[in-house]
Amino acid sequence: MLGKREPEFYGNKTLNDIRENCIHVGKSLGLHIDFEQSNDESDIINWIQSASDADGLIINAGAYTHTSIAIHDALKSSTSPAIEVHISNIHKREEFRHKSYLSSVVDGIIVGLGDYGYELAIHALYRIIKSRA
Repeated sequence: MLGKREPEFYGNKTLNDIRENCIHVGKSLGLHIDFEQSNDESDIINWIQSASDADGLIINAGAYTHTSIAIHDALKSSTSPAIEVHISNIHKREEFRHKSYLSSVVDGIIVGLGDYGYELAIHALYRIIKSRA
């Protein structure tokens, strides 16, 4: 629903716009980007578990951020560094959005910087990967 739903919070870029930019930024750094989206919590958990040995994960779990202990547990058991991204500033929104079940098990959090947050997350993961090499 990106580009359509609440543009005052999420901007006008579509998911495909963000995907294309992430792939472009990744290529510029020599990284391969797998970009996935699902509204199904079990898909998200399966992707995290299958990427456990990947170089890194960037996750925007949407509303699951505030409800999913299962996604928390999957991230906690992963050996990959992870960055949590939110397009909107969740701390300036409704009270229920202020609590993230993911924040305590990721390496960094980017909130409120719009779709640019994904680009920043890719650069952050690149630095983490290089520091671990």
